Amino acid sequence: MRNRKIFSIVLAATLFAANAFAQTKGKVQKREKYEFEMEIPTYVETLKQELTYPLSWEHSGIRSFRKWQKRGRAKVLECMLTPPPQAQSWDMEVVDEEQREGYKALKIQFNVNAYSRVSAYLLVPDGKGPFPAVNLLHDHGAHLFIGKEKMIRPFGENDEVTADADAWAANLYGGQYMGDFLARHGYVCFSMDAPMWGERGRKEGVDRQKYDIIAGNMMMLGRNLCGFMHWDDLRSTDFLAQLPMVDADRVGCVGCSMGAYRSWMLSALSDRIKTGAAVCWMTTTDVQLSKAYGRKENGGFANCLPGLRQYMDYPHIASLAAPKPMLFISGMQDHLFPVKGVEDAFAQMHQVWDRLGNGKNLQTELWHIPHSCGVDVQNRILEFLNENL
Repeated sequence: MRNRKIFSIVLAATLFAANAFAQTKGKVQKREKYEFEMEIPTYVETLKQELTYPLSWEHSGIRSFRKWQKRGRAKVLECMLTPPPQAQSWDMEVVDEEQREGYKALKIQFNVNAYSRVSAYLLVPDGKGPFPAVNLLHDHGAHLFIGKEKMIRPFGENDEVTADADAWAANLYGGQYMGDFLARHGYVCFSMDAPMWGERGRKEGVDRQKYDIIAGNMMMLGRNLCGFMHWDDLRSTDFLAQLPMVDADRVGCVGCSMGAYRSWMLSALSDRIKTGAAVCWMTTTDVQLSKAYGRKENGGFANCLPGLRQYMDYPHIASLAAPKPMLFISGMQDHLFPVKGVEDAFAQMHQVWDRLGNGKNLQTELWHIPHSCGVDVQNRILEFLNENL
């Protein structure tokens, strides 16, 4: 009898707890006290005051630019953590091709590292090379189903991929594929998927929320997913430069949004890149992680290198690309990057190029555009590439 009574009490308590949980399910549970707001800590301003950026050229105490560049690059590479080992050979294979107006489109496969054999698109202008070449670095957009197809019109793919790519080009790029546009004007154009995009995604399918979990698991393995993306950008540039139709002394890179971040990072780290263009990704940490500007970093692990902000801010890293010609375009209507942060970053970068006596090589422009890379912007990029490649 006593056991039955105890069982009844336990059952009632369990049903009460289950009912209480069911009532809260689907609702945001809040406590009166908290320590994070807008996905940043409430003490964010204190943390930012502690970021003194001792490896910026201004604060490093190093007078020689080349010595500073060497030390700065070494720190960035260190924060990218252990790289994937290089493959024994590129082992490039053409798996499909299509003749287009003024150029040929190739779908290729090659070993970007010892772990990953990747697919990529390669556009080769008609005529006799070698030609100038551009590594086209695709955006994030919280859209992982396509990667390289955001930059170069796909072919030989299923209808879902093509329709998705066309819609993306219409939304962010003014209906014009940047790679096809540049190829028609005489540039070899290359684009491949970053890890987690396109044909390098999850077996189970696309889920943006899983990106951060996978990145965390990579960290548990002592590796960094963002770092792998940058290592791949470096290696793919080496691959591009050695192709017989490419003039290795005229290789550049271009990207929008996360592709812009990848573009100035690649320009900063690689001497193979002679010039770069970055659209709608430049700011300072002070503004980008700020309740005053209503901002937080949305890219998450996609542009997170452990500990790097203890040494250098975004414009300091981009300045490692000096004195090579660089084009930065940002949008005054870009809700992701407040103008204040863009202007502050541009000013810091100009100090470096000016100090080297190459101020004209750095072109920074604010356009009346949202977060986008439309036809007019692409025309400006073509003009810039023609001048510098």
